[in-house]
Amino acid sequence: MTSPIHVNSEIGKLKTVMLKRPDVEVENFTPDMMERLLFDDIPYLPIAQQEHDNFAETLRQNGTEVLYLEKLSAEAIDAGGEEVKHAFLEQMLTESGYAMGATHDALSEYLLSMSTQDMVNKIMGGVRKNELDFIPSDLVSAAEEESYPFFMDPMPNLYFTRDPAASIGDGLSINHMTFAARQRESLFMETIIKYHPRFANQGLNVWRDRNHDTRIEGGDELVLSDHVLAIGVSQRTSANAIEDIARNLFKDSNFDKVIAISIPHNHAMMHLDTVFTMINTDQFTVHPGILGEGGHIDTWTITPGKNGELSLDHRTDLKQVLKDALGLDDLDLIPTGAGDPIIAGREQWNDGSNTLAIAPGVVVTYNRNYVSNELLRKHGLKVIDVLSSELSRGRGGPRCMSMPLVREDL
Repeated sequence: MTSPIHVNSEIGKLKTVMLKRPDVEVENFTPDMMERLLFDDIPYLPIAQQEHDNFAETLRQNGTEVLYLEKLSAEAIDAGGEEVKHAFLEQMLTESGYAMGATHDALSEYLLSMSTQDMVNKIMGGVRKNELDFIPSDLVSAAEEESYPFFMDPMPNLYFTRDPAASIGDGLSINHMTFAARQRESLFMETIIKYHPRFANQGLNVWRDRNHDTRIEGGDELVLSDHVLAIGVSQRTSANAIEDIARNLFKDSNFDKVIAISIPHNHAMMHLDTVFTMINTDQFTVHPGILGEGGHIDTWTITPGKNGELSLDHRTDLKQVLKDALGLDDLDLIPTGAGDPIIAGREQWNDGSNTLAIAPGVVVTYNRNYVSNELLRKHGLKVIDVLSSELSRGRGGPRCMSMPLVREDL
């Protein structure tokens, strides 16, 4: 495998992954900013960093190369030179609400005075008003009133590297995300793909770029095989975005089937991977709360139609849909929390369904979901649990915190 991105399954041995170590951005806000920044709590940073380091080291000990978003971003900008650095900052300022004017100029001068790595870290961490010797006269929106402490909001969700982009085959989607708090995040990945020596000019396919109005996020994108993709129709991913990416894949890749799976549109189940993940060739975790009477759920199997159109097959038997798509005689749907309604609800909230497979039948999970973890072991899985008391406050588990770049083919 020579491509710097190569992911043809959810379960092939994980060779290279991109993480983002939590930094000041996860504490650089107040409780009354939590809703704006999509957080339910404020993690204790020193412990969150220890836990994340434990997660990264666990991956390394199992043969995975670990790359970091913050470092790749700075390296990409430096590789592009001063013109790219200025262009990146201009786009980031524009998407932060400062396309021009005195505040734009002050922020540009402040951030360009830093080294590239410091600039990237500062943008990720947020720029407070008291950092600049500058009194703005051109701020008009309610969020920019004098009492609001930031010129540029922190990006505390960045340690969930799964969502801004998703590796699919020898390419990726670079995503237009749903909420303003996260939309700037995918600019980092766009910059890495364009300018980092490891990725630039390597023939990578961008199946869908970030310049869209319709929403899609990586937590909803699951590569089930080298020709089947599952995508959640969720709070964060729309049906028309799914159809768009399906058309592009059918035209230029080996993928010939996209299974759209409808899940509840709410914060507790924000992405498909918070309720459903693939962990072996014939085994999946599933939160029973997404299944209706008789275990049914709405799915649409999308395949190429005539004259570039799409063919849609609506069905409700998820197990049979998966068996047919993957050519399986049977499969094992393992319920979060052993199916107990109280335990399942609690452990799903703590990302008990959000498992990261690092090889067929080998999964990384949060240690706090001990009922789900024990059930996985009883079903023959090797479970490697990692520390989770503070990381889990961000509402994402091991799959959310990782963007696989290279997996071995099955």
